[in-house]
Amino acid sequence: MVVIEQIKLPVGHTKEDVSGQVCKRLGIKDTDKCPAYEIIKRSIDARKKPDIFFVYSVEIIDRKFSIPKKADKRYVKETLQERYRWVGEGICGSDHNNITAEDKRSLIYTIEKKDNVHKNVSVYKSDSPDSDKHKGAAVQDSLVRPIVVGFGPAGMFCALFLARAGLNPIVLERGKPVDERVKDVESFFVGGTLNENSNVQFGEGGAGTFSDGKLNTGVGSQGGRSREVLVTFAEHGAPEEILYDNKPHIGTDVLVNVVKSVREEIISLGGEMFFDSCLTDIKLSPDGAVTSVIYRNTETGDENEIVTGAVCLAIGHSARDTFAMLYEKGVPMQQKAFAVGLRIEHPQSLIDRFMYGEDHEELRRKYRLPAADYKLTAHTGSGRGVYSFCMCPGGFVVDSSSEQGMTAVNGMSYFARNGANANSALIVSVSGKDFGEGVLDGVEFQRKLERAAFIEGGKGDGIPVQLLGDFLKNKKSTCIGAVTPCIKGDFTLGNLREVIPPFVSDAIAECMPAFEKRIPGFSMGDACLSGVESRTSSPVRILRGENRMSEICGLFPCGEGAGYAGGIMSSAVDGIKAAEDIFYFQLQ
Repeated sequence: MVVIEQIKLPVGHTKEDVSGQVCKRLGIKDTDKCPAYEIIKRSIDARKKPDIFFVYSVEIIDRKFSIPKKADKRYVKETLQERYRWVGEGICGSDHNNITAEDKRSLIYTIEKKDNVHKNVSVYKSDSPDSDKHKGAAVQDSLVRPIVVGFGPAGMFCALFLARAGLNPIVLERGKPVDERVKDVESFFVGGTLNENSNVQFGEGGAGTFSDGKLNTGVGSQGGRSREVLVTFAEHGAPEEILYDNKPHIGTDVLVNVVKSVREEIISLGGEMFFDSCLTDIKLSPDGAVTSVIYRNTETGDENEIVTGAVCLAIGHSARDTFAMLYEKGVPMQQKAFAVGLRIEHPQSLIDRFMYGEDHEELRRKYRLPAADYKLTAHTGSGRGVYSFCMCPGGFVVDSSSEQGMTAVNGMSYFARNGANANSALIVSVSGKDFGEGVLDGVEFQRKLERAAFIEGGKGDGIPVQLLGDFLKNKKSTCIGAVTPCIKGDFTLGNLREVIPPFVSDAIAECMPAFEKRIPGFSMGDACLSGVESRTSSPVRILRGENRMSEICGLFPCGEGAGYAGGIMSSAVDGIKAAEDIFYFQLQ
């Protein structure tokens, strides 16, 4: 395919201006002869404010298009087309039990799998399907339905791709369908009782549903899988610009409908959704292979069993009871480093001024520029890292607690990102040296911080909040200053140094001058801190091999909860990979 990069135009340009630059790069004088193209990337360049630019990359739609001799080769390139193709789709059909042993042997031989370095897919190295090896393979007469535990991004995409392969997955989700979940969350925000199975952490869509909905990722293309995730979201109602924006996001209000649409596709393809269904046990054969799962209805308390040979564990980073069950079961797992800290809120106008300059209000209004974001990192004198995380432009701080007697916070934005404040976590890396070497010691460390936050917040009166100036002086705040917190849920003033350990609070305080140097005004005394931010990532890793399967045959740990992803995109990609390996495993 032919790609044209670095098309730089000032804000306020037209589509015709883009076409003109495409022709200029291609050396085409007559703009009426401009080839059809589509935008594949759009970013903002604000380095020379007040001059703000959009920067585009476009792709020529005609695959047979040849680069003209007069084209500017610095910007016009021919690249390999990286498109993901789900080999399982359309092969098994809707009735997977009718696939024959011969069909399966042929699929095992021809099934394709991604090559991380060179191209989208490569063929499994295998002998001919007529070889003695395949003739002697023990192939099942029917494919047992796989179980997907959890319906966050990882479980959602695993279930979707298994359904598209005709494997009729069954999804166990401890929380409620998203519409009911929204009601439970909103009730909790206004003082209602916390539902430990239906909250910001648990329920259809996972923790990402009540977040900023950021879709940028550092995992790269992943053989076209990252693009496939974006395309899938767009097909299910997300705005088209996520396909080309450099920092795409959906927003909580849009994600709710996208999640429902994905669920409906899974069901239409033969999958099933069991809500209010919490995994309580995994049964194993004498040789250590999965034979069934036990789940409890969280409404009635009734337990049920489903026979299966393949389980995708996409349980999310807050499934603490499930972590404990798996550990007691002997599932190989280890503790993992993560990060903890506080949320900080500034006026969004301060961040906009930093990015767009003094005329930020007019520029944003006139050219519909997005609310500005930021990313900050610094190190203490001892070398401990402090960094911003899950930055939410124009967003809200939300009470993301999932256990009684504990308080945790997170950030959330709607698609418009039109809230008065910008918020982000300021977090500090922690490891077993800080909280103990036991596999589940990180979980208990999180709980310790959340209990302290609950106490500092008046034991249920609200999220504890403190002005940055008071935090630096180690004194309790008694009034709000120039920044009014944008918080979903009640809040109460306190001293957050009573919540987080000294090595965390001291590290944040030590790095504040570095953040101020980066963004003037960042260390304003009236900036609001809230806590505790303790759920940045999973505190454990459920071990798996190269085929994404645990030592327990048929168990596939997946996504953020298993310790292999961080955020919506990487979790969704890991879910697709899990579906690929479960599909291959089921065929053997």
